[in-house]
Amino acid sequence: MPLHPQQDGVPNNAPAIEPRPTRAEAEDAVRVLLRWAGDTPTREGLAGTPERVVRSYEEFFAGYAIDPVALLERTFEETDGYDEIVLLRDIRVESYCEHHLVPIIGVAHVAYLPRNRVVGISKLARVVEAYGKRLQIQEKMTAQIANTINDVLQPRGVAVIIEAQHQCMTTRGVHMPGVGMVTSRMLGAFRDNADTRRELLAMVGRGAAPQFG
Repeated sequence: MPLHPQQDGVPNNAPAIEPRPTRAEAEDAVRVLLRWAGDTPTREGLAGTPERVVRSYEEFFAGYAIDPVALLERTFEETDGYDEIVLLRDIRVESYCEHHLVPIIGVAHVAYLPRNRVVGISKLARVVEAYGKRLQIQEKMTAQIANTINDVLQPRGVAVIIEAQHQCMTTRGVHMPGVGMVTSRMLGAFRDNADTRRELLAMVGRGAAPQFG
């Protein structure tokens, strides 16, 4: 499974992506970091750690192997004219800060206003996962999810709200546990129509404290 970013949205003048290292090279890199931290990679407790870390990276960054556009391409038109808000709340977000390689944990709320077709709700969660399981900043992830849904489904509106805690703030640096970051991307009717936006926020229940556990 590739662990390098896909080329979607990459500027023409962006640096070329280097060839993917071998598994052995990745495990050797983990051993270097263990030595740098001051420990001995060959001791009993750490002997299998490089292999386990590489396996965990395959899971943490599985989003690079998922095409978010392909997830949304199968849609359904038999909706009996349904044209109100479709909202999937509290989608768990597990991402990783591209600056410190530590977790970003939270929830995403994804909504859209159908035009002629709807998509299976599991696909919305999978789009969140596809962009979340990459090295990210929350602002970019929020925009990527909303823009992809808007481009593929072409609905009357798209809204994405992400509430998350960043371990780069809670376990290092300023050491501020309990601080949550909220980002949103509103497109179409959710941006242009205040009543539609208020209806969405009421459905999301923004007054309640987000749960990150």
